[in-house]
Amino acid sequence: MTLDELLPALFPSGHDVRPGPHDTVAGTARLAGGGEARVLGIAGGVPLGIESALELAGGVLALAAHPGRTPLVLLVDTASQRMARRDELLGLNEYLAHLAKSLHLAAGAGHRTVSILYGPAAAGAFIATALATQAMVAVPGASPSVMDLPSIARVTKLELETLQRMAETTPIFAPGIEALTRTGAVSQSWTEPSLFAAQLQELLEQPATKGDDRGRLGAERGGRRVSARVAGLVLAQARSQASS
Repeated sequence: MTLDELLPALFPSGHDVRPGPHDTVAGTARLAGGGEARVLGIAGGVPLGIESALELAGGVLALAAHPGRTPLVLLVDTASQRMARRDELLGLNEYLAHLAKSLHLAAGAGHRTVSILYGPAAAGAFIATALATQAMVAVPGASPSVMDLPSIARVTKLELETLQRMAETTPIFAPGIEALTRTGAVSQSWTEPSLFAAQLQELLEQPATKGDDRGRLGAERGGRRVSARVAGLVLAQARSQASS
């Protein structure tokens, strides 16, 4: 799905989202329920580098600095983080962390954050954008992965064929919408553009859960069976030690 197709489907009442520096987009949009949303994003399937990460983080921080509950809709179509020596030497990991923390700050300030994944997203770029929002929606064209299987094979030294067999029954290893939905990373998948505006409005009206809700979703969907339970035990132990 292209950006020109996605924007009118999400915001049929109008928007002023325009291209910005370093393959980013920014603007405001009128929601189906009558309110306004701040829209930011990266387009064109390009890698996320330090300049685009800073541009997006600046837009998020500008929103977080203002009181109110204006929702943030983050549009994501990025290949991966930029695999360039220059970016790595300048500390790309810190720029990506800064962007992710900016999104958490905006959510903590009361701004509902939702990402719409409409193209590819992988590795650090995926983690710092779509995975850093309170809810992630996949629409036609979305192709997410934290790490592809050949890369996992190189890191773990396991045979690719072994990982492919494991991915058939263990979605935590597998890329794609289905696997990431089962693990709780993808909150919802939308397929009918004529319904996008109403679905977005409904999602934004849902109260955001405190903390990370993906473990619970993963347990309910069978993709992460013990994550939520282990996290709960750790939190309970920490609280017990803090009160003693």
